[in-house]
Formats: sequence, C-alpha cells, structure tokens
Amino acid sequence: MTLGSLESSSNISSTFLLSGVPGLEHMHVWISIPLCFIYLVSILGNCTILFIIKTEPSLHEPMFLFLSMLAVTDLGLSLCTLPTVLGIFWIGARDIGHDACFAQLFFIHCLSFLESSVLLSMAFDRFVAICRPLHYASILTNTVIGRIGLASLGRSVALIFPLPFMLKRFPYCGSPVLSHSYCLHQEVMKLACADIKANSVYGMFVIVSTVGIDSLLILFSCALILRTVLSIASRAERFKALNTCVSHICAVLLFYTPVIGLSVIHRFGMQAPHLVQVIMGFVYPLFPPLLNPIVYSVKTKQIRDRVTHAFCC
Repeated sequence: MTLGSLESSSNISSTFLLSGVPGLEHMHVWISIPLCFIYLVSILGNCTILFIIKTEPSLHEPMFLFLSMLAVTDLGLSLCTLPTVLGIFWIGARDIGHDACFAQLFFIHCLSFLESSVLLSMAFDRFVAICRPLHYASILTNTVIGRIGLASLGRSVALIFPLPFMLKRFPYCGSPVLSHSYCLHQEVMKLACADIKANSVYGMFVIVSTVGIDSLLILFSCALILRTVLSIASRAERFKALNTCVSHICAVLLFYTPVIGLSVIHRFGMQAPHLVQVIMGFVYPLFPPLLNPIVYSVKTKQIRDRVTHAFCC
C-alpha cells in the first residue's frame, strides 16, 4: 500500500459533525430555551388537533381527515429533528454516525414530501367542496381518502428509499462538518470523496416530481377555485367560500417557502451569507409544525370552538 493511499484512508471519516449557530457556541444553552418552547408547542399543538378530530364525531369529514394527516406529518417531522437539535444545544453532541445520519435524512425527506402530497390533497378537497359541492360526499368517501393517504405515503417512501443507499456507497473524507443541526441529502452528498453526479441528478428529479408538480397543481386548483368564487353573485357567499381556503393557503406558504428556499440555497446559492443558510435551516423543520396548528385553530371555526371548550372547561 502506498503512502498516499494510507494518508487517504486515514482521512476517511466515520462520523459527521452537525452544527448549531456558528460563532454563538457560548450561547447555545440560552438558544435552546426558545427551541425547546417551539418543539413543545409544535408537539402539543399537533397532538391537540389529532385528539380533537378523533374524539369529535362531527369532525370526521374529508377536510378534517386531511388535516389529521397534516398533523401526523408535522408531528413526525418535529420528532425527527428534535434529538440532534437539542443534543447540540444542550450538551454539545455534534457527532452523528453515518447510518444514523442516513436514517434521519430518510425520514426528514420522506415526511417533507409526504406533507407536500397532503397539502395537494387538501387543495383537491377545497376544489371539490367549492367547485363541485353537490358531488363532494360521493367523490371524497372514506375509502378514497384512505387510498389518497396510502398513495401519498407510497410515493414519498418509493422516491426517498434509494437515497440512503446511494450515500452509503461513498467514502467521506476531509472536513465532515454539516451546516445544520440535522442531516439532509443535498448537504451530505457534497462531503463525499467521489463523483456525486448521479445523486445530484436524482435529487433534482425527486424535488421536481414532488414539490415542483405538487405546487403547480395547488396553484392550478387555487385558480379554478378563484374563478368559481368570482362567479358567485352574493358577496357574502364569495367571502365565505374564500375564507375556507385561507388556512390552507397559509399552510402552503409556510411549507413551500422554506423548502424551496433551502433547496435553492444548497444547489445554487452557496455564496449566500452563512447566517441566511443557518436561519433557513431552522425555519424549514421548525416553523410549519409550529404554525400549522395555530393557523387552523384560529381560522377553522370547528377546531377553534373545540380548542376553546377544551381549555376553558
């Protein structure tokens, strides 16, 4: 074995190093306080939504069944990042093994693309409710909703399943430092000492075939809904119809803005200030699970009434 190969093999890393907030390591314990609050509110908020929908028979309708799917997805996303994020800020545990990292990124990406599918399903629900109200009950039966959920889960798992194996075949050498407090495919692959073209192309294909297509279909459904609403003669009825879509539009913006922003930064904007990357890295997994229950509790009367009743009694 040559000296060069010995040096190369000695530089191969068996772990990755996660990052908190560079330059503010001495403040990590204090930063962990709002992070703990965010995780606590996210978990309690989504569990509350699930409990209310499960225990209230009048909410066993398509819109609320899709909302429960969204809550489960957000809950899973919070639990995926919680151990590594709080581990860094509480005890400075930055090391993560390759297999653990690959498992984490599998669940993060799988749940993220599942959330995209759920948001598309919710857009379809609103489209049928407003544009085809007489056929709403016959189109969105419990069987159809179950099939939509299984199809969404199957698509996410099928698309993300190859990623850990594609990453596992690479050697990783040089600096094993990641920019975030959790693992992402688009970041881990850049640490490989090998040709990552296949990973890059496949990653772009996954983004386009999920987030890209879903966002376009949601935009198209919103256009059809708007056209239908504007054709309604009564101003009060137009306002009522649009109001039912407000919470969904907020959820769509909360999800797609950080997802697309972080993807663009990793692929095309590496010259962006590091602080922007850090902030987007926290917004992506933390804010949708935090704000979705709040938005739906405020804007959806049935949920708001049940939450008020639960906490006031």
